[in-house]
Amino acid sequence: MFGGKKDNQFAKGGHTLFDRALEIEGNVRFAGTLDVEGVVNGDIQAVDSTDALIRVREKGCVNGDIHAPKIIVNGRVNGNVFATRHLELAAKAEVNGNVHYQVIEMVKGAQVNGSLVHIEVEPKPAEVSEAAKPADSKAASSASASAAGAKASS
Repeated sequence: MFGGKKDNQFAKGGHTLFDRALEIEGNVRFAGTLDVEGVVNGDIQAVDSTDALIRVREKGCVNGDIHAPKIIVNGRVNGNVFATRHLELAAKAEVNGNVHYQVIEMVKGAQVNGSLVHIEVEPKPAEVSEAAKPADSKAASSASASAAGAKASS
């Protein structure tokens, strides 16, 4: 009955809410899901977690940079935004700074007063090692042999 839903709306690591009545001075590091409805005067950074999510709610304000895999903004950010997986700018979003993203969704009414910078996806180590290997070892050895033969005939 209650355990049937498999897709959890919150990231692993817990859920933290900064209420409207809260104002934080200083940098914040978090894991899981962070909802900002108050004011944060400092940078916000997700710890090394691929599913960390920050939501800046409609009344929320961040005066600093945000670094997280998944970011949803519907309030104000006075600083740069770095979303390594997914960024959503809702209708009441206002970002005064540069936006670095891999995938972006932007709804009519959202404002970005800065540059949009696409982040290239870095290949996984397995993909890099496969790309570095020659496709056919026989072709590589015959190419070496023909290059050596060409030098000998010169």
